[in-house]
Amino acid sequence: MSQGRGSASLPMVMVTVISLLCLLVLVERANAATYTVGGPGGWTFNTDTWPNGKKFRAGDMLIFNYDSTAHNVVAVDRSAYSSCNTPAGAKVFSSGKDQIRLARGQNYFICNYPGHCQSGMKVAINAI
Repeated sequence: MSQGRGSASLPMVMVTVISLLCLLVLVERANAATYTVGGPGGWTFNTDTWPNGKKFRAGDMLIFNYDSTAHNVVAVDRSAYSSCNTPAGAKVFSSGKDQIRLARGQNYFICNYPGHCQSGMKVAINAI
């Protein structure tokens, strides 16, 4: 059966849909904001209130600047954030210049050096 002018084949429709999805991902990344956690002072004590008043989106980039001999950044869940404990298998960042892209929903980060999380070296960020 021949196809007339204006009819779209399934492969062509698939290519178009995939292309549009790729374009949407690129546009979202291009619109992503970059935040330095803690502001000019960087990732340090009492940064737990730093996110207040900011609006974060999925795909935004967090930059954690800190002295890598004295601190780190650990991606944790809500329970670990609240208790300042690092669960087995948690992702630990330790470069001193870590770049972490926010996932949609709640994102929790702590420093797991003894006493640091308890001194406010933690952030909870909701990305929409």
